[in-house]
Amino acid sequence: MPDLLAQRTVDDLARAIDADEPLTVVDTRPPDSFEAWHVPGAVNVPYHPVDGLGAGFTWDDVAAVVDGQPVAVVCARGLASTAFGFELSRRGYENVSVVKGGMVDWSKLYDVVEIEAGDDLCLAQIQRRAKGCLGYVVGDPAAREALVVDPTRQHHEHELVAADAGLVVTGVLDTHVHADHLSGGRDLAERLSVPYYLSADATARDLKYDFDPISDGETLSVGSVDVAVRAAPGHTTEHVSLLVGGEYLLSGDALFVESVGRTELELGEEGAETGAEMLYETIHERYGDLADDVVVLPGHVSVGADGTFAVGRPGDVVAGRLGDLRADLELFSLDREAFVERVAADAGGDQPANYRAIIDANRGVFELEPDEGEELELGPNNCAV
Repeated sequence: MPDLLAQRTVDDLARAIDADEPLTVVDTRPPDSFEAWHVPGAVNVPYHPVDGLGAGFTWDDVAAVVDGQPVAVVCARGLASTAFGFELSRRGYENVSVVKGGMVDWSKLYDVVEIEAGDDLCLAQIQRRAKGCLGYVVGDPAAREALVVDPTRQHHEHELVAADAGLVVTGVLDTHVHADHLSGGRDLAERLSVPYYLSADATARDLKYDFDPISDGETLSVGSVDVAVRAAPGHTTEHVSLLVGGEYLLSGDALFVESVGRTELELGEEGAETGAEMLYETIHERYGDLADDVVVLPGHVSVGADGTFAVGRPGDVVAGRLGDLRADLELFSLDREAFVERVAADAGGDQPANYRAIIDANRGVFELEPDEGEELELGPNNCAV
């Protein structure tokens, strides 16, 4: 048995999965944790460093699961997986590695997609692979200015994208008070001494910090690039979308490529119908004058419990023509009454983990230590109907 096990970073694991390399990913977490959220293609073999195999597994079952392939073992933080990896090595298995940082590090893995938007506009989509969070950098290459939109708490990822493009971040904006992940917007804006923008309507949410209010019809300038603010309530009451250069709609959590945003996370189940009414007006009336060729760039893509995107693959741009969504998205075809009934019926089911605490943290009600933030965010986003 080796004195040390090979360690594999989450970046290495993602590259192996994307390349379809021969590899068995074994997740040693309890079955309920695994079933809620796991790495694509992983198999569950519950293991405890003291108690050993769980859920009725035997070592013959493990042999059948591994089937002679290289093994990458993952758990929540890399502790139980290390013990399991050593046990595999002791039993003669070769080519065993442990995923450093476990699912906590997997939840912080990002892909950057540069969107071809012409020489006068820099537009990049920053994808948080395990959560499906989509943030953006909007920039003017000539003016060397950039606006960061919907950054997660790993906001350095967004700042690096701007820096790599030769841009200086001159503003940070959140489309709404997020419920599924901790925003890095305030921290990034404060560190860079730039404005932090939120809808003026966010004042009704009793935020515990100052921000730069933006309103429906207002236009922010990023160099020569116009970013038009459109109120887009429904998912939350203060939600805004951004029309960039008249061609790209950063829709936040109002409209996704595969669905629309759920409406009870702020208003509660009793307010889901009210939110659905607002959301219907957003996608049909507030977006009503937008051309079919406008490209929708959403704030999330749904990630299944098996770790796969509902639309496309990590590293491919998540986007859709507004005209195609109008024609193909079932929720777009419903009349007002049917839409409200359908969206409200989704209230209460499979909500984001710890969403009430995440909302309060994003409202500034309390501050979190780094480890607390990691625990709160573990799991899928579940922001879509």
